[in-house]
Amino acid sequence: MVTAIVLAAGQGRRMQSTVQKQFLLLKGRPLIAHTLEAFQKSAVDEVILVTGEEEIPYCRNEIVEEYGFSKVKAVIAGGRERYHSVYEGLKAAEGCSEVLIHDGARPLVTPQIIDDAAAGARLYGACVIGMPVKDTIKLSDADGFVADTPKRHLVWQIQTPQAFCYAWIRQAYDKLFSKEEYQKNITDDAMVLETMTNRRIRLIEGSYSNIKVTTPEDMIIAEALLALGTMH
Repeated sequence: MVTAIVLAAGQGRRMQSTVQKQFLLLKGRPLIAHTLEAFQKSAVDEVILVTGEEEIPYCRNEIVEEYGFSKVKAVIAGGRERYHSVYEGLKAAEGCSEVLIHDGARPLVTPQIIDDAAAGARLYGACVIGMPVKDTIKLSDADGFVADTPKRHLVWQIQTPQAFCYAWIRQAYDKLFSKEEYQKNITDDAMVLETMTNRRIRLIEGSYSNIKVTTPEDMIIAEALLALGTMH
């Protein structure tokens, strides 16, 4: 059993819109509908959609029912921070063997990327989708001067989905929530596994098109990428 947790509880403050970014129209459909369509067409068995408490009826009626996303088995409320929402999703996913965690604001993910992530979780126990960086990366010191230049071929920009053996990531999240001090500076799910356990995480290539829609400019880019052809 492979379960996907799709996160759509963000406020999207950087989008400068009164509408939450996951519900903005992208090529005539809510952004989150593009994301869920990719999971519907993938080999994932079921999807748990995590959203804001007030958005649950809208997501059920206007997204899941409207577009016939039969793999969405539950629409649940998230929490204050992203990692709270993930933890709620993990509790709802109990019983699966592998779990994928995906940002709902990445609407250009493809069924192939999703299936590759699920296969990576089965093979390695933990994997993240990402791409090698195109630019040279500099690390700065506290004063804003260059401290180091990592070798570019070793640097990746990380995307989602991130996929795990359910028991591994649940154990890591249980530990994360055992002490508040553990929760500082957590930016993604792989980091939870990295810091709470000694497990290794495999990097798997996704696509440079698998962007996260965060700002108004990202919507323009996503529209242009969709116009190039059917992503899903």
